Amino acid sequence: MRITGKTAKEMISVLDDLRKQIKEESKDSKNSTEWERKRELVKKRLERLPEYIEKAASMVTVQTTRGPEKDLSLVQRTTLLLFTKLMGKSNRGMEEAVILLQPFLGVQVSYKTIERLYSDEEVKLVLHNLFILLLQDEGVSGNMSGDGTGYSLTVTKHYRTNPHKKGRDYKYVFRLMDIDTGMYVGLGYSTVSEMGAFHKALEMARSIGVSINTLRLDKYYSSRKVLKLFGEEVSMYVLPKKNISKIGIEWSRVIKRIIGGPLEYLKTYFQRNLSESGFSSDKRRFGGIIHQKREDRQSMAMLVVGFLHNLFFIRVQK
Repeated sequence: MRITGKTAKEMISVLDDLRKQIKEESKDSKNSTEWERKRELVKKRLERLPEYIEKAASMVTVQTTRGPEKDLSLVQRTTLLLFTKLMGKSNRGMEEAVILLQPFLGVQVSYKTIERLYSDEEVKLVLHNLFILLLQDEGVSGNMSGDGTGYSLTVTKHYRTNPHKKGRDYKYVFRLMDIDTGMYVGLGYSTVSEMGAFHKALEMARSIGVSINTLRLDKYYSSRKVLKLFGEEVSMYVLPKKNISKIGIEWSRVIKRIIGGPLEYLKTYFQRNLSESGFSSDKRRFGGIIHQKREDRQSMAMLVVGFLHNLFFIRVQK
């Protein structure tokens, strides 16, 4: 079957008509029994967190260098960074809160110590290992969704004052999510563009051996250039733009899938809403502001949020 620009535009019209139907069907209430069962899984993850950190740290080889030894062990530094982000306080605020951890840490911790954790390369390696270990235990389906968002650098700039999240006071984050578990499998951070963050997230997912079978992306990624990044083995679920003209083999595959079942295609595509839910829950729990000033520390902060998301997020099936 030959796909033309006219065929594509007819399919876009059909998809628009089906949107309302899908929105009505998606209003079903959540299964409370399933919710409670998933909460128990989160408790088990938290109980195993010290074990995960110990294992992740043991995978890092630390070379002895000149200079004073660090007061905190690698396990302690990683734990403190996770605790800091989970509390959602500023570094100075955490300096007071961390007094409660003095018996565990054995040393006094200043706000400068906490800030330096965000540029600690050893801790970064442990976080990377934690990310992989948790994914290995939970399993990855290969059915993915992806979305990007903006994080503010200042308290005065937020979604209500700038809904498009653009400008130098915003940084870009893209997170690739496994649909079945709700866990992130790839994280990207960019000071320049959402597309740059997207490429970094994709690179991370591939570097840790994550296979992508299906992928749902919003209209920002609705282009032949993006489709070419994925071979024929990946089923792409994107919506063609209304001014589409050049079809090519990439769009031809997508449009044929739409023609084969428009309603099912849209239902599958709208599973990407889970990515938006993930961003929303992350910002409610861990905050929507990046307090760090240096780019490497900003990136580290987003890596911490990505891991904590995987630790706490509950995917409730409807």
